[in-house]
Amino acid sequence: MGINLTYIPPIICGVSFVLTALFARKVPLASSLISVFTILCSFILFIFILTDFLSSDLNSIKFSIDWIVVSDMRITWGILLDSLSVTMLGLITLVALLVQIYSISYMKGDSRFGWYFSVHSLFAAAMITVVLVDNLILLYFAWELVGLGSYLLIGFWYEKRAASEAAKKAFITTRIGDVALLIGIILIFKSTGTFDISSIFHIARNGGISENILTISTFLIFLGAMGKSAQFPFHVWLPDAMEGPTPVSALIHAATMVAAGVYLVARMMPLFSLAPYVLDFVVFIGLFTFIFAGTMAIVMHDIKRVLAYSTISHLGLMMMSLGFMGVASAIFHLIVHGISKALLFLGAGSLMHEMDGETDIRKMGGLINKMPITAITFIIGSVSLAGIIPLSGFFSKDEILLTVFEKGGILILLPALAGAFLSSLYMFRLTFITFFGSLKNDNSKVGESPILMTLPLILLALLAIFMSILLLEISTFKGFIYFISGHKAHLNLLLIVFSSILSFVALILAWFIYIKDSKYLIDWYKSKMKWNYNLILNKYYIDELYQYIINQIIIRFAQFVALFDRLVVNDIGVDRSSLSIRFLGLRLKLIQTGKMHGYAISMLFGFLILILTWAIL
Repeated sequence: MGINLTYIPPIICGVSFVLTALFARKVPLASSLISVFTILCSFILFIFILTDFLSSDLNSIKFSIDWIVVSDMRITWGILLDSLSVTMLGLITLVALLVQIYSISYMKGDSRFGWYFSVHSLFAAAMITVVLVDNLILLYFAWELVGLGSYLLIGFWYEKRAASEAAKKAFITTRIGDVALLIGIILIFKSTGTFDISSIFHIARNGGISENILTISTFLIFLGAMGKSAQFPFHVWLPDAMEGPTPVSALIHAATMVAAGVYLVARMMPLFSLAPYVLDFVVFIGLFTFIFAGTMAIVMHDIKRVLAYSTISHLGLMMMSLGFMGVASAIFHLIVHGISKALLFLGAGSLMHEMDGETDIRKMGGLINKMPITAITFIIGSVSLAGIIPLSGFFSKDEILLTVFEKGGILILLPALAGAFLSSLYMFRLTFITFFGSLKNDNSKVGESPILMTLPLILLALLAIFMSILLLEISTFKGFIYFISGHKAHLNLLLIVFSSILSFVALILAWFIYIKDSKYLIDWYKSKMKWNYNLILNKYYIDELYQYIINQIIIRFAQFVALFDRLVVNDIGVDRSSLSIRFLGLRLKLIQTGKMHGYAISMLFGFLILILTWAIL
């Protein structure tokens, strides 16, 4: 029964958006309750869908309806239910539900309270559609709606210039990837004659797509994924997206927009597996992004920006795993990261709620006694992402490292371990500076957040702790890796020991630097390697480089095009052509005298000219 209800979650979230958008101003509280109720229903439906799917013997279930039928061409709108889509449905509905409950307290008193929840419903409907659809054209429609929803949420406080600029930056940056994705989809359709994902895989396996088209189309699809998942060089939009409300950051960074790119590559993996050169590129981009973003996370002072660069880094780790066709390990880490990062962002929002919007971690410290629930849950999320056993982040990280070692060798594993070390170091740095040490005088009156904000933190913390149970063989559910790929999870003892040592070294190092105040290492680094520190602190000046390219190349080229359009196309091509007709008309009217003898003489001269021309030729 549950499987037959799979189409309901995106529909009810879409209906919720329409209803709440109509009445958001008049009854804002009712809008929030409708939005929360619909996403709660979606999560309950997920439980039924999961139960039915596990009890069935099928690897995938598909049902669709015809949308456009022209001759032999048929475009359908349908749903593909398999382990991947079921997993993503659970993550999206759970995190969206907890974020919306949290937002009731966090956004209380906002002038656009109802509209905020309306856009949440739109965003949830679009993201659920992305992970459930069975064809590329509907996926692209939903993909664009995800972009629209992110634009509205990031720029929710549009009266702030920084927020409106961040929304535009996110929209334009991801649009570059979206155009590439659309071109890739069109190339695939031209070669196969269908948008149906399963049919495309079948045709590709049987040689129905040429090698060149396959390589180009998968590369373009990956560019679309890079945009949404903020992979280098499209990473620049994600840190600026922090200008939106903090629950929005939790939603975008944990379960929805950034997860879309990873999901897309995982969904299209049968196509990517036939284009090995593209997979090599995926590995390179993922590994570089993993380390590159980690170096920036370790020097930032804004709590939300540290978490933003952490997100970029871990998305790079997932992409690297996908490059080695480690779909199960990548999606497992996506789920663990989604839970942990939602917990961390909501924890950051709890801090900001009680500290009048403060985000600078240097102005925090000693808050574990003032905000114990926020502190303990935040620590759990940090420890999970740092990969400390026995939390779930340890298992998902090591599963990826094992995939890298088995398929990429030691040369890829070593930089991946370096990235994992950075990940542990910046998470412990953030935790120690924020919650430990001496309490700042300005924070003496800080207290714990309301129950609607702390309850989601507790639930997410419990999930971060017990998610590792999914690896165990329990009744019919034989673990997450088995659920996704049909293979049991396996661990390498030597790799476990080595990666655990790295995580504990990062913990001890952060403890000595930020708790014991042994800052001679930092002072030495800032003095002897000042150029390097400033380079990283200024985000490698990539934003400035992009701005220079926009100002000096794109805008100047646009000015040239505008000048060419005005002087050549308009003044010459349009205005002059019309003036020439007017000029010719004025000249021709001179011979229209209305006198018969004048016409007769003209005809005679014309006849003589024709005779002479014929005689000469």
